Amino acid sequence: MALSEDEITRLYRIRRTVLEMLKDRDYLVTEAEINMTKEQFKSTYGENMKREDLDINKEKRSNSSDQIYVFFPNEAKVGVNTMRDYTKRMQSQNVFRAILVSQTKLTPFANRCISEMSTRFRMEVFQEEELLVNIREHVLVPAHQVLTNEEKKSLLQRYTVKETQVVDPVARHYGLSRGQVVKIIRPSETAGRYVTYRYVV
Repeated sequence: MALSEDEITRLYRIRRTVLEMLKDRDYLVTEAEINMTKEQFKSTYGENMKREDLDINKEKRSNSSDQIYVFFPNEAKVGVNTMRDYTKRMQSQNVFRAILVSQTKLTPFANRCISEMSTRFRMEVFQEEELLVNIREHVLVPAHQVLTNEEKKSLLQRYTVKETQVVDPVARHYGLSRGQVVKIIRPSETAGRYVTYRYVV
């Protein structure tokens, strides 16, 4: 069954946000992929596209063996069988990180499956509605830069970094993990810009 024009527009916007998010995380994403027009999107994936046709696999710019999958499940309620299929796919390709773009909240069984696989795989879940716009582009969201391990070590030696929990949309956008430090640059009327750091706990 063909998707409606509204659904195609929705998936086009979501895919673009996902690609921008991957680029922000330093995965190899081209400007052509991000700037694909809606007409190019329709001609690439067809009028009868399925969500799973949009699945993405990307590697880090600095390390081709560090890869991520983005899964777009067809079913509205993702169940255990789909989760197992994704796990097998990741395992066979030696990919240990993934983003799941779900149409609705996951079933309790699918959530339990993600929890059980968390020792081996990191699976982030975003609902489609969260990805209709790129949170990073919001006027009230200051610039964020994830520090490298060397930058983090230097910072922690120089300052006492306030350990505040980061469980916000921007932290999710960058896929921040426990122990990472993010530099936040805010505009300031007096100083021009004001820099703070947040430690992910």
